[in-house]
Amino acid sequence: MDANLKRDLILEHYSHPLHKGLIENESYIKINMNNESCIDEIDLMFLVEDHKIKDIRFDGEACAICTSSTSIMIETLLGKTIEEAKEIYQNYENMIEEKNFNGNLLSNAIVYEDISKQPNRKKCALLPWWGVRKLIKNIEK
Repeated sequence: MDANLKRDLILEHYSHPLHKGLIENESYIKINMNNESCIDEIDLMFLVEDHKIKDIRFDGEACAICTSSTSIMIETLLGKTIEEAKEIYQNYENMIEEKNFNGNLLSNAIVYEDISKQPNRKKCALLPWWGVRKLIKNIEK
């Protein structure tokens, strides 16, 4: 993906994030994630029905990378099964950590493939994904 397109996509998801705003609904499971090294603190809400991700919502204060990563993550995971989400998550983390990954699974999340060149931003890009990993572990218990 072209560098300008990556930047535009990140800025679009930062300026107009998807599914921002929490709702009152007991069917959702919730988690708070924060990054001690910067301002990133987000709350994630996750709705799973019949092993499919029906909705993910978030709110909080976060930098452009974290906010856009959250929005792109939501766009990527909605409608996926838990197993698909786990595979996507693992490939995303592998990409960030400069390990082998399948970019075809990542959709627009591929925009962060060069984030490892900015090691201090890796946590920003990973924070919402870590939250989803924890939520999935809670579901599987």
